[in-house]
Amino acid sequence: MTKVGIIGTGMLGEAVGLHLLNSNYNVTVFNRTKEKTQKLVQAGAILANSPKEVAEKSELVITVVRDGEAVNQVAFGENGIISGKHDGLVVADMSTINPNSAKDISEKFTSSEVEFLEIPVMGGPNVAIDGKLVMMISGKKDIFEKFKNTFDTIAHQTYFLGGAGTAHSIKLAMNLQIAMLALSLSEGITLTRKAGFDPEVFLKILNSTYFKTGMSEKKAYKMIQDSYSPTFTLENLKKDLDTINDAAKSFGANLPMAERADEVYQNAIEAGFSDIDYTGILAYLKKIN
Repeated sequence: MTKVGIIGTGMLGEAVGLHLLNSNYNVTVFNRTKEKTQKLVQAGAILANSPKEVAEKSELVITVVRDGEAVNQVAFGENGIISGKHDGLVVADMSTINPNSAKDISEKFTSSEVEFLEIPVMGGPNVAIDGKLVMMISGKKDIFEKFKNTFDTIAHQTYFLGGAGTAHSIKLAMNLQIAMLALSLSEGITLTRKAGFDPEVFLKILNSTYFKTGMSEKKAYKMIQDSYSPTFTLENLKKDLDTINDAAKSFGANLPMAERADEVYQNAIEAGFSDIDYTGILAYLKKIN
């Protein structure tokens, strides 16, 4: 079994780690807030005191942190991954970051003779715990193939996409769909309520048509019950919308709806909804209505 390190044990990193442990992998973990490693350590993970130590104990190090700056810090900062490099070490980033940052990070690792992959995923901790994520991979194909069994343990579908920056570009396009679907559902529910109807009627009809989605079939019913236990917070989706718009500008792409969605999510955060599930954008619309 590949020795796997996980740096960043928030909701997603924790779930991935627990699934790997349950699949009999040797897992070493690090998080700046040690309390967030507690479940993993209780399940058998080795607790490291730094990203350097994770690298020293691992063949494959997976980073699952907030943004490109955080990846750079755990990779190249004091006691970073690069300080623990050894022959055969591979670093794979599961964070959601700007593809331009991913290219820079890849170049830094390559110049230090460490292989780097991008492995962003679709699906939250609720599916990660069972290895049911969808993974997008970019980097060197032979390095991907070397660890394919591990990636197939983490995700039930994997897509190798090409060179540096590719996987994170597709990941941003995917998260844009999440933001737009959440807004569309929330406005549809709000419109239905204002018209004097039970929004469950709207969902029943929507889900009998071509336009249904996984979100409308599952999360929407929690939304109309004001249930927003987070699998991915509203604040994190806002962070991703910032990244989407920054990347779009660097590519010369004009995305007017992404820009407007960013503004709406910012307004929701300012109204106090940052820590609930991203579908809680409905709670913000309810408040302003």
